[in-house]
Amino acid sequence: MQFWKMHGLGNDFILIDNRNSTIRETDMPDLALKLCERRLSIGADGLLFLSNSSFADAKMRIFNADGTEAEMCGNGVRCFAKYCYENGIVKKTEFRVETLAGAKQVWLILKDNSVDAVRVDMGTVEWERSKIPMQGEGKAINVDLPVDEENYKVTCLSMGNPHCVIFVENVDEFPVEYVGPTVENHEVFPKKTNVEFVQILKRDAIKVRVWERGCGETLACGTGACASTVASHALGYVSPRVKVHLRGGILEVSVANHVYMSGPAEKAFEGTI
Repeated sequence: MQFWKMHGLGNDFILIDNRNSTIRETDMPDLALKLCERRLSIGADGLLFLSNSSFADAKMRIFNADGTEAEMCGNGVRCFAKYCYENGIVKKTEFRVETLAGAKQVWLILKDNSVDAVRVDMGTVEWERSKIPMQGEGKAINVDLPVDEENYKVTCLSMGNPHCVIFVENVDEFPVEYVGPTVENHEVFPKKTNVEFVQILKRDAIKVRVWERGCGETLACGTGACASTVASHALGYVSPRVKVHLRGGILEVSVANHVYMSGPAEKAFEGTI
């Protein structure tokens, strides 16, 4: 079985072409658990499968390192688009990728006939708690969330997957490794949640650390960068176009009728399992 090891700003993935359905759907969670184990296997934050799509140019399935399936992954879809183009599966520089969060339009930025970066239409934002999902009614914008003996102001939304954004004074010194998993598994989130810790740098720049559902803290998260930008903009902290500084590098996110994200996608190596 052939694979590519890829990453978007250090958020890393194993990508396998499963268009011939060699890997059964029921085996995918266990395979993700096995292959994503660091030091004992290939190691990655997630496992991506390329499948045939009935309405888009290709279909992406993503399983987190803990074996759970995610609806969408911003860094993953950029890597996926690069894989499809450089392997001749899709021969266009603009195409659609099917995900569990709907079809995503991607635009490839080429350098020497290889994909250097990818721009993604991340779609629209869902604010209603029932659609995130989150307990309660209405929207959760700058609301109180008790976490152990602390109380945090949170803004929650869905980018096709659930996000909880918390604004902090100094993100580098914040105890992400403690608060992250506590919020991820909080009872108000029936399907758990991704957690973003955001520091406002200026009107066009924010600094973010992400605790990803099913992965732990990662060097970057595409949907997390988008959620952080959308929440920052909704509260009036930033302009519609923002540079998001993550531990692995910078993503550019713009907020209009849809949310757009641009960033690099890189191949680390390929191999055989």
